[in-house]
Amino acid sequence: MKNIIKYTGGCMAVLGGLLLQSCDKDFADTNTNPDAVSKPIPQYVFTKALYDGTANTAYFLLGTMQYTTSFNDVAGFGSKYNAAQTLQTFANFNNAYPKEINELGIVIKAVKNDPSLVNWLAEARIWRAFCFSRLTDLYGDIPYSQAGLGYDSAVYKPAYDAQKDIYTNILAELDDAAKSLDASKSTYGVADLIYGGATDKWKKFAYSLMLRCAMRMTKVDAAAAQSWATKAIAGGVITADADMAKTPYLSSGQDINKNPLVLQLWNSDYIAQDGLKNTEGGKYQDVFINYLKNSNDPRLPVISVVWKNGVPDTTSTIQQGMPSNLVSRPNNFGNLSEPNPKTVLLMGSPYLLFTPAESYFLLTEAALRGWYTGATAGSLYQNGIRAAMRQWAVIAGSAGTIAQTAIDNYVTAAATSFSSAATFDAQMNVLYTQFWVSIFPEAQEVYASYRRTGYPALVPNNYPGNATGGKIFRRFLYPITEATLNADSYSAAISRQGANDLLTRFWWDK
Repeated sequence: MKNIIKYTGGCMAVLGGLLLQSCDKDFADTNTNPDAVSKPIPQYVFTKALYDGTANTAYFLLGTMQYTTSFNDVAGFGSKYNAAQTLQTFANFNNAYPKEINELGIVIKAVKNDPSLVNWLAEARIWRAFCFSRLTDLYGDIPYSQAGLGYDSAVYKPAYDAQKDIYTNILAELDDAAKSLDASKSTYGVADLIYGGATDKWKKFAYSLMLRCAMRMTKVDAAAAQSWATKAIAGGVITADADMAKTPYLSSGQDINKNPLVLQLWNSDYIAQDGLKNTEGGKYQDVFINYLKNSNDPRLPVISVVWKNGVPDTTSTIQQGMPSNLVSRPNNFGNLSEPNPKTVLLMGSPYLLFTPAESYFLLTEAALRGWYTGATAGSLYQNGIRAAMRQWAVIAGSAGTIAQTAIDNYVTAAATSFSSAATFDAQMNVLYTQFWVSIFPEAQEVYASYRRTGYPALVPNNYPGNATGGKIFRRFLYPITEATLNADSYSAAISRQGANDLLTRFWWDK
């Protein structure tokens, strides 16, 4: 027995030595994922950043801008501002940094030192400017200059930059990136979901974003706003449908490939397609539907339906919105209007990021301020309406096509209310009320314009238990985790900007 044990032990020792040698020799091979890559592929990461940046939208702002509402307190936060649901405002901040901001940092690091990839760098910078501008417009001061440096520089507690400084840098980034685009150099090609590598269109997108950002500053730095708006217009903004910035989606497959706004609406309320079994109790809000009806807007039957015996009816006269102050399901719930499944709820429809309509409306304001003399404010305003009508065909094809006669009649009627003899404030009222109607369902841009201009003149909902004293909130709340995990930077931002409160106004919101 002793000899057997001795022999076995000797064999195990030899075997163990061989195993150790084998492990040392093959460890790297056997512990390497064969499906992984040793360094990031910029095209793939850029595509993911485009998807994530597009999807990081505050969907509940549809309620805040009084397009939709719900009798359910949770789903109705946007239109009710109820105190128990304010944590919903954390999401955009929490989603941005680990997703699109981090992804764009990876792309930029991978391509910035290769002169042949100048377009790759420029387009990543433009998209990063888009993502950061959307984020700061919700929160004010945010981590910017030190954002996304955890992997590279071990910066795990980034400082918050002042919004004024963020805007200064974003505008400079857009200008520099636009100038660096070179049609003779390589592009992302099909990995560029928005323009498929067309550098001339990326340049227009950059200058259009510059115009948007410039107009944000009208109340805090009119001189800078004029300077940047003039530069953007000279550079060339989006005015043709073919240049529209949009992210395309598919009607089937993985959720990331589906229109994120539609997916949210579909899953939260309208999947039953019968007008009755709306999971979260959502419908169009009466404010929106009443305005469309009273102005004989031809978009009403395109975007709205009432379900009758399982069939969607688009007849304008029967459309009816739901009040935002309800605390329970109304008896006529099944007869109330909701989004048209053939247009607004089309899963494979593109998400419109920047449209000719927005350019024309911003140009209208620039003309009113005397910053643009290339056309009259009245003609630009009419062009904006026409472009907004046409974009429904871009979204939904034939189901979204509005007859030219109907467009002409509406524009003729709308033009009479935009009088050149009216005061500047009265013209801004008409302009940004039309902007509200025309940019739907892009509620986040309307929310920004509403806070800057005060239009449309929405009446806040003083719902029981709301968090704002019956006022439309001015900003989103920083996540609670920022106060604990990034305390010093968070405290510095609060000290500079004001309390982490829904009614605290930030730099450009005066």
